[in-house]
Amino acid sequence: MKKNEKKQEWRFAVANKEALIGCVLAVINFVWWYGFAYGMGSKPPEEYTYILGFPAWIFFSLILGTLVMFLLVFLVVKFLLTDIPLEDEEESNEEDEVMTL
Repeated sequence: MKKNEKKQEWRFAVANKEALIGCVLAVINFVWWYGFAYGMGSKPPEEYTYILGFPAWIFFSLILGTLVMFLLVFLVVKFLLTDIPLEDEEESNEEDEVMTL
């Protein structure tokens, strides 16, 4: 029974680490959006600069921010997240034995 509990703790540790990474990505997204939207968007509309027809604060906070977050999430999924089995090893070994018979 102890052997089973250690494997679950290992999977929970990985899941907790990956959940923390997801929370960090969400905070990065919010800080990026808030910084550009309220940093550049607090000026009077007459003083706005425009990029591709959008006010600069909308372009940087929404359009560029979305692209940056897509890239960050892709990189995190590709390099930081790991594929872990959801089944117990004992269950999968029993299934393998049954399939070979």
